Amino acid sequence: MIALALTFIDDILNYNSLSIVGLQKNTGKTECLKYVLARLPLEQKRVAVTSIGIDGETTDQVTRTQKPEIVLREGMYFGTSEAHYRQRRLVSELIDVSDESTSLGRVVTARALTQGKILLSGPSSTLGLQRWMHDMRRHKIDLAIVDGALSRLSLASPAVSQSMILATGAAYSINMSQLIQRTAFVVDLINLDLTSDSNIALLTPLESGMWWIDTDGQLHEMPMVTSLSQQVEFQGMENCSTLYVAGALVDAFLEKVRKNKNLKHVELVVRDFTKIFVTPQQLRLFEKMGGTIRVLQKSKLIAVTVNPTSPSGYVLDSDVLCDKLSQAINLPVYDLLKN
Repeated sequence: MIALALTFIDDILNYNSLSIVGLQKNTGKTECLKYVLARLPLEQKRVAVTSIGIDGETTDQVTRTQKPEIVLREGMYFGTSEAHYRQRRLVSELIDVSDESTSLGRVVTARALTQGKILLSGPSSTLGLQRWMHDMRRHKIDLAIVDGALSRLSLASPAVSQSMILATGAAYSINMSQLIQRTAFVVDLINLDLTSDSNIALLTPLESGMWWIDTDGQLHEMPMVTSLSQQVEFQGMENCSTLYVAGALVDAFLEKVRKNKNLKHVELVVRDFTKIFVTPQQLRLFEKMGGTIRVLQKSKLIAVTVNPTSPSGYVLDSDVLCDKLSQAINLPVYDLLKN
């Protein structure tokens, strides 16, 4: 496990940005962040970290359970709100105060001059995170880390970070089989293949609506329609090869596509995995029909971590969980507290 853990950290160093996201509260996301921050080689890389929501509290405000505190090492950069910057327990150099505002004030970026504890509460929107990431590049940061928040997978979008670590565990489900199935499905979505280069060039600028590409490579708009529309007509699309949904992909729309004989082997494209809100059953039926789902952007999923203990105190067998989940997703799975 020690060798695997070293590889885990080494893999992170291949990317300039990392999101750490949890599938549920108390799945060990903050422990994963602590683990990563303690082991990154700061003599090789300049590292910055921020958080969606609030991280570093000693007590979870929802479940009232104990939370691990965030400790920054000397030389690390960090982004947090004005309110939490004033509460820092370290000496720091102020780098920037942005126009990005949160409920706790503007986002402050600073560099730790000593080791110490901090509450992280950075940008809370995708655009805000993108701006912060851009600012970090101006400060020659090699690796920017974003710590996610409850049900905010959209902020783990590939539009924000190149790589990703997923935290799951008994808080997501105390039924091991169900936990593995549900986690594996999310991993499948994260790992969806990119569409063709020509599709990426054609579709990336389209941020809203629904579009389709015919067999000759010509782009067509479906006016006044979204995937959430009650009535969706696919008239005149007999030669459709690619169907693009700029917004959310939901069960009802996927079922309409599946039942249309002209779209039997269509490639359905979404911007990234965070736009997909379909059940495993609908997705499997669509694929069985001959359809495929592809994405315009994707992040590299580096690893999955598990917390085998639920907030109620129920404990799953960590070794069995790691082994079975790793087999199901073909990726390393770590219980960082145990190992």
